[in-house]
Amino acid sequence: MQKEPLVLPSPAKLNLMLHILGRREDGYHELQTLFQFLDYGDEMRFAVRDDGVICLHTEFPGVAHDDNLIVKAAKKLQQQSNCPLGIDIWINKILPMGGGIGGGSSNAATTLLGLNHLWQLNWNEEQLAALGLSLGADVPVFVRGHAAFAEGIGEILTPVDPEEPWYVVLVPQVSVSTAEIFSHPLLTRDTLPIKVRPVPKGNSRNDCEAVVTELYPEVRKALNLLGKYTEAKLTGTGSCIFGAFPNEASADKVLHLLTDTLTGFVAKGSNVSILHRTLQNLSQETGTRYS
Repeated sequence: MQKEPLVLPSPAKLNLMLHILGRREDGYHELQTLFQFLDYGDEMRFAVRDDGVICLHTEFPGVAHDDNLIVKAAKKLQQQSNCPLGIDIWINKILPMGGGIGGGSSNAATTLLGLNHLWQLNWNEEQLAALGLSLGADVPVFVRGHAAFAEGIGEILTPVDPEEPWYVVLVPQVSVSTAEIFSHPLLTRDTLPIKVRPVPKGNSRNDCEAVVTELYPEVRKALNLLGKYTEAKLTGTGSCIFGAFPNEASADKVLHLLTDTLTGFVAKGSNVSILHRTLQNLSQETGTRYS
């Protein structure tokens, strides 16, 4: 059993497009979206405990310890695997809450994969993704770790390999409520499904964008400013805005021009999650499977 703390990345994601096809009887929405990861995110540290206690040492303002998705993920895995061990967890949190770049879902997935390794559970990806879905619709894509075309509520995943450009991501200083956007009466809910794979160019819009920019002027401002340099889009339900560039230098140049009034970062798009690359390297070093 590994006693040294395990340090893992918890990457951001982008929704390169997001179409809402309709609302289901259970209140969830049928959608089609294209997920890609960024080589940028939070850093999480895990240390095994022998007493079965799960403790997240990093406080999240306004979120009780047991309500945090990280703790919920750890407890669910512990219960369903009947594991007697516990865990200490710390996180260097840099991804914004309510940003549409998957911070909470990514943290939950990193927790599941990290504990599966540390507790030596030998759960496979299917089992971990199924547990992840019970925590949130975006968790399975982070568990699986490959860029994907997603359908259903986001859980039916088909691996894809879009281009991997550099991105400028702007972070308006607002937290957008996903529930607020998906319940808004003006949200588009009747987009026709895409049949072609990969997603054809020109079908890359985000159906949430009109409502979010109406409700949040800061998001509209970021969209307009980045849109002067490249096609700018909303990711998820926001608030983050992103645009693609052919190389790091051109992305850095544009971000530098915008940071007088906006916060943001530059990151490389990646079709294989940096979390999975890290775990793969770890498994090669130790001779173990990571999922």
